[in-house]
Amino acid sequence: MTPLVAYLLLSAILFAIGLAGALTRRNAILVLVGIELMLNAANLNFIAFWRFGPNPQALTGVLFVLFSIAVAAAEAAVGLALIIAIYRQYRTTHVDQINGMKG
Repeated sequence: MTPLVAYLLLSAILFAIGLAGALTRRNAILVLVGIELMLNAANLNFIAFWRFGPNPQALTGVLFVLFSIAVAAAEAAVGLALIIAIYRQYRTTHVDQINGMKG
């Protein structure tokens, strides 16, 4: 097995775990953790393709990962702020019990 295939396999497994966590969990915080795991799997793909690509001196993969980490940090901050606001309103973080916006 080539090293690129090993990285891609690990990334696919991490993405699948994150997707399963985001879709099956009822707690909003655990849904955010699943989304973060999926973003980290995408970052691993960026680094793997950069490292084993034709021009690893160009640092394009690292720049994509740094931008992705910045977006993930902003997403986590906004997500946690939303979860705190929802908890103050409904006294729960379970996604199934929050139905105030249904028309």
